[in-house]
Amino acid sequence: MEISFRLNGEDVTATTDDPTTTLLDWLRDRGLTGTKEGCNEGDCGACSVVVTGADGPKALNACILFLPQLQGRAIRTVEGIAAPDGTLHPVQEAMIDLHGSQCGFCTPGFVTTMAAAHANGCTDHADQIAGNLCRCTGYAPILRAAKAVETAPVPDHMRETPPITGPQILNSNAFHPRDADELAAWYADHPDATLIAGATDVGLWVTKQFRDLGQVAFLVGCDDLKGVEIGADEIAIGAMCDMETLRHAIAPHFAGFAELLRRYGSVQVRNAATIGGNIANGSPIGDSPPPLIALGARLHLRRGDARREMALEDYFLDYGRQDRRPGEFVERITIPRQPDDLRCHKLSKRFDQDISAVCGAFRLPVAGGVIRGARVAFGGMAGIPKRAASVEAALEGAALTHATLDAAAARLGADFTPLSDMRASAAYRLAAAEGMIRGLVHDGPDLLAVTP
Repeated sequence: MEISFRLNGEDVTATTDDPTTTLLDWLRDRGLTGTKEGCNEGDCGACSVVVTGADGPKALNACILFLPQLQGRAIRTVEGIAAPDGTLHPVQEAMIDLHGSQCGFCTPGFVTTMAAAHANGCTDHADQIAGNLCRCTGYAPILRAAKAVETAPVPDHMRETPPITGPQILNSNAFHPRDADELAAWYADHPDATLIAGATDVGLWVTKQFRDLGQVAFLVGCDDLKGVEIGADEIAIGAMCDMETLRHAIAPHFAGFAELLRRYGSVQVRNAATIGGNIANGSPIGDSPPPLIALGARLHLRRGDARREMALEDYFLDYGRQDRRPGEFVERITIPRQPDDLRCHKLSKRFDQDISAVCGAFRLPVAGGVIRGARVAFGGMAGIPKRAASVEAALEGAALTHATLDAAAARLGADFTPLSDMRASAAYRLAAAEGMIRGLVHDGPDLLAVTP
């Protein structure tokens, strides 16, 4: 298998017999050891590189990025951040001048992540480097360095465009569809294959579980499965839309959902992870299903030329079981246009880059002084993301008051029997979810009616 891309300004072809070879391993075997292996699961950011595609430069984790995902793209490692004549990038200069490095192990990842943010004009520096961990320098001088270069011009070599995509990658164990039609035809004939979108989950099957994935399909070339379309009646989200793109696209319509997505992994993870993957894997603690369920989202599935759709909550059957037939894949998600009265709450041990212990999403429309069409969904409270039917029944037709919310919170035990694990005990989860419902009183006077 040959994969063609641009590396630090030079067009290269990587040859491998293993389609799940990671960019990190390939780089280090090539002698580009500035890119470090820390956690090898996309959490620490030591392996961060800049990857430029048609949608511009992005910071990504090389440790869970497979080589076929890079076809036709441009990559910059820390060795390629300085200009060809050796002139340091403004981020590198600022890190030196403002003492942003001590032991230096994490520094290459910080530099590449900050260089990508600088190229994109991002000034939310704490968010941009939340996926880069440092144990000795401390973040204050690193944030000062990022702040110092806000107005510095983007170097010409960082404005590169990706090379023209080469021939389709062909391999007996790997397929590289160019659109959804090619994917549908191939997957119908290979229903046991593994579909790889962003690889933020599947990547760990290789790096941590050492699994042989067998036949795989890399969906990065399916541009028709990407993007967000805002229509008069609905918002359509392609299954290959990454979480960072979705976050910005959805913000004007559902601000609470966008804020929840800001806490989804790190920038590097959000740049790779897809909404379709977050749904399709059926995780009980995925962050996107609860708000989507609360918004009445519908899931669109495809197998060959056949398509079907369902309410998103109906897709999740039981832990590890989803209503997806062999050879069928998630094509898109649609959300009905509606007023922005969605409230989302995520509880985790860390604010940034942490898995939810409980994630709650609430839509409580009020008409004629009472709640009409309540939708409440939770993640982390059962083996699947799930609506709280008893809670909704307690809310429906009642005035939105403190007493109503207290009564609804008391019904949670009829909807959920949470499990205890390393993140939280069952009792804590139940109490936390009750608190989320009662805490809706603090979400603004627009949500809560005046208590009699």
